[in-house]
Amino acid sequence: MTGLRLRPAGEADLAGLVRLRDDAARWMLARGITGQWRPGELDEDHFRRVLRHGEVWLAEDAGRVAGAWELWWEDESAWGPQPPVAGYVHRLMTDRAAPPGTGRLLLAAAEDRVAAAGRTRVRLDCLAANPKLTAYYRRAGYRVVGHKDGKPQPGGPAKSFTLMEKELPASA
Repeated sequence: MTGLRLRPAGEADLAGLVRLRDDAARWMLARGITGQWRPGELDEDHFRRVLRHGEVWLAEDAGRVAGAWELWWEDESAWGPQPPVAGYVHRLMTDRAAPPGTGRLLLAAAEDRVAAAGRTRVRLDCLAANPKLTAYYRRAGYRVVGHKDGKPQPGGPAKSFTLMEKELPASA
């Protein structure tokens, strides 16, 4: 995995982001993970809006997209008004052909980006009805700090989420 290259996404990447997200949604559905993501829920306009108000990062391995994530600098719909101490990771997704461990590397890269921006914690939310995903983030050092019922969703009905947070090490 030494060839993993990270870069900010741009307008030319929008179709690939939609494909990556839809492929991840199909993979979940094929494994009985319902209620999380559905193919077709998000389109290029969704990622274009995120690019205007946050960041979208791509990971490439051997010339193909291995994964991506969104990084927001506020998330009032889940967390309410907050002081600017956190970055909010959304839609962490990997291509199914990516090497094992790619998701954890992307999460670590998101944490590094948040720390580089001078923020002290990373926050995320995951579907309350997906205990495997909550366990994944716990293994990565996140702790449950709350729940959000009825959070509006782009392209779908409101859902309930587990709110998770990770304190970043103090920089030297």
